Amino acid sequence: MRRRRPIPPAPLPQRDGVDPVRVRLPAGGPWATVRDHLAERLATAGPGVVDGMFEEGLIVGADGHPVAPDTPYEPGTFVWFHRELPSEVPVPYPLDVVYRDEHIIVADKPHFLATTPRGGHVAETALARLRRELGIPTLTAAHRLDRLTAGLVLFTVRPEERGAYQTLFRDRRVTKEYEAVAPYDAGLVLPRTVRSRIVKERGELTAREVGGEPNAVSRIELLEHRAAHGLARDGAAPDGAAPDRVPPDGAAHGLGRYRLLPGTGQTHQLRVHMTALGVPILGDPLYPVVTGPVPAGDFRRPLQLLARALEFTDPVTGAAHRFRSARVLAAWASYDGWAAGRQPRRQ
Repeated sequence: MRRRRPIPPAPLPQRDGVDPVRVRLPAGGPWATVRDHLAERLATAGPGVVDGMFEEGLIVGADGHPVAPDTPYEPGTFVWFHRELPSEVPVPYPLDVVYRDEHIIVADKPHFLATTPRGGHVAETALARLRRELGIPTLTAAHRLDRLTAGLVLFTVRPEERGAYQTLFRDRRVTKEYEAVAPYDAGLVLPRTVRSRIVKERGELTAREVGGEPNAVSRIELLEHRAAHGLARDGAAPDGAAPDRVPPDGAAHGLGRYRLLPGTGQTHQLRVHMTALGVPILGDPLYPVVTGPVPAGDFRRPLQLLARALEFTDPVTGAAHRFRSARVLAAWASYDGWAAGRQPRRQ
């Protein structure tokens, strides 16, 4: 069996906190030159774009020198280049660093800020922001939060230690605590542990519960509840609320502040389980009804889900860590303001 070549270090520096794109030339295929392969692979960039990048010397090899377009195709070799960054709407909320040492950084992420570059969110992500603001180009996320979820994210500083921290999450040796605001149901018996099988197909926006062996476990607790002031009895939007994202009818009976403890890490697990209990999290554009995805620049009524706490034993130093987010979910602080789409200073 032929061994794969080791990945050499990137010969290009980061740009705006974003790594250059690395392409490994695959085995097989009809390409005679590097240019032929990239022109096919990057066809969606538009006609002439790849040729222009070659002409300007923007595509480089492992030695950092520009690759000529007529360079013979050799499977397994690498080339690098910087993508043209998309135009992004800045997320106007602070990204707070709650802990920093020579090994890790724990940040308190606002709603609407993606954790790592993906799709149309590249420079305007928590990872790219921290790299720029802290001047740590080696910073990497050890796990990920959805763009719409706020709260604590662990980042690693040293590349050689990254695997040790990522393994913590893979092996479920991190205790994660979430908080959510959702409708209150006096008939719902809590606390309880929800177990089900959740699947999410590639290309679909939502996950769903199916029959079979459970792969998702969540403990749901009610911390407190109160009346939802400003919400009409029929569940209609209060004065000033935009009609396209009306708060759920169930909130007419009051609001609950819930503590959520995931025992597993399936995609959208907490959102699916809260919906299954009949108390979907406020501001959810996917559950129980798909009204999203939320477009960039729409900062109204954020999903009321917060990664409140992380607890783990540091695999490098042996220190016992427990971190808590200082954020307050907007619908709990001011339901009327949240329902009307008024943007607070923090999300």
